[in-house]
Amino acid sequence: MSRYPITASNRVRRMPKRGHYDRDTVHAIIDEAMVCHVAFAPGGVPTVIPTLHARLGDALLLHGSRASRLMKHLGEGHPVSVAITLVDGIVLARSVFHSSMNYRSVVIHGRATPIEDDAGKLTALEAFAEQVARGRWADARKPTRKELKATSVVSIPIESAAAKVRSGPPMDDDEDYDLPIWAGVLPLTLRAGTPIPDPRLGRGLTTPAYVRRYKRRVRADAS
Repeated sequence: MSRYPITASNRVRRMPKRGHYDRDTVHAIIDEAMVCHVAFAPGGVPTVIPTLHARLGDALLLHGSRASRLMKHLGEGHPVSVAITLVDGIVLARSVFHSSMNYRSVVIHGRATPIEDDAGKLTALEAFAEQVARGRWADARKPTRKELKATSVVSIPIESAAAKVRSGPPMDDDEDYDLPIWAGVLPLTLRAGTPIPDPRLGRGLTTPAYVRRYKRRVRADAS
């Protein structure tokens, strides 16, 4: 099993037994998530922005408007940190102190490289489309040259990354297990609702199968 090297930047210090450095775990969390949070410091001011992401091999892709402050900053090669979190359940312990969440998270550190050529951008944008709804790229209109020019895409090599995972029941103090208080896990999942057609949808167009059967790879329980 291939692992990311453990370094000062990615070592899990709080609850280190929950740390995972293997690529399979890190990549699975990245691929399941739909939103990441990007931390950067333009002008020395700490800033965090939520955005969509995609993965191609050992690289994390981000995109946005060419005028975006984030994309300009990343395109200049400044250090960046990206966090991704999936919440699997609420852990209700007998004590407030030990109540928690079951979760899977990844933190990535690195520097971005702009993708400038049209072919590379199209490959990246296909990855974004498929990350959100697998099958959409084949249906939707492809970007025009003008749209490609207005879009910035960067690639962050995943060289320093770690996952942190909490699963299972509450971990109460021994003396609290006899308290007459319900304890356990309330599982949480991300579910798709009924598709809502665009009011301006053309006649005779039916909902695509990949929308009707939309599913994310989520766990049904948090145990």
